[in-house]
Amino acid sequence: MANRRCLQTLTRHLSYLLSPNPSLCSLNSISPQTLTPALLNSINTLTSSPKCPQVSTKISSFHRHFSSKRPSNSDEEEEDESEDETDYDDDGDDDVEGLESNSEPGREYTPEEKEHEAAEIGYKVIGPLQKSDRVFKPYEPVYAVIQIGSHQFKVSNGDSIFVEKLKFCEVNDKLILNKVLLLGSKTQTIIGRPILPDAAVHAVVEEHALDAKVLIFKKKRRKNYRRTRGHRQELTKLRITDIQGVEKPEVAPILKTEKKDAKKVAVAA
Repeated sequence: MANRRCLQTLTRHLSYLLSPNPSLCSLNSISPQTLTPALLNSINTLTSSPKCPQVSTKISSFHRHFSSKRPSNSDEEEEDESEDETDYDDDGDDDVEGLESNSEPGREYTPEEKEHEAAEIGYKVIGPLQKSDRVFKPYEPVYAVIQIGSHQFKVSNGDSIFVEKLKFCEVNDKLILNKVLLLGSKTQTIIGRPILPDAAVHAVVEEHALDAKVLIFKKKRRKNYRRTRGHRQELTKLRITDIQGVEKPEVAPILKTEKKDAKKVAVAA
């Protein structure tokens, strides 16, 4: 209450000093040009009592006192509260900046980091597909078990598989799948411990797609709690073009004359 009375007397004296009509004056209408040294000295003499708070020569101090919602008993408490508020705001800004810096979409990878992360997943990007490259080759009786990320696939020449979306590769890029766990053919089977270092599976990126939507429904009975969410997994479609590291048996072409002779033998019998 003492601070409030001091402020009221201060406004009355200032309005009397600044204009002939005291009822139309307030502290908000004071401009820096009107605060002369003589006027400031008069203000200091009016507020020299110990019950009245000290008034600084800055105009911002008036606004600070008027904008405070909760009255305090001393100036020290007000200063402590203002310091606490500024510290809290600074901490909040730091948290926001940290979240923005840790966000994945804004991160830029170097070529070495891209190659390292791709090798951890199990592939290596060679480059874009050329017109001279043959993607669809004749079938070969060879299969391989590969690992991409945390999933394993059994593939052979010409197969297409869907894996979780691969970073750092675009459509029509050629890949080498390095994590080959097993190779097999009609004549031999090679098992890795756990990976075959000399084996490789070549593939081409055909498209980046989305899987079918999966609904996640949560409910707590008698709690009026129901939540329904949807999710579509991002996928990458790969076309297997070649398997290297195992002996490929030669496939003898079937002649048409042999087919006709077999049909004649069957009819005669």
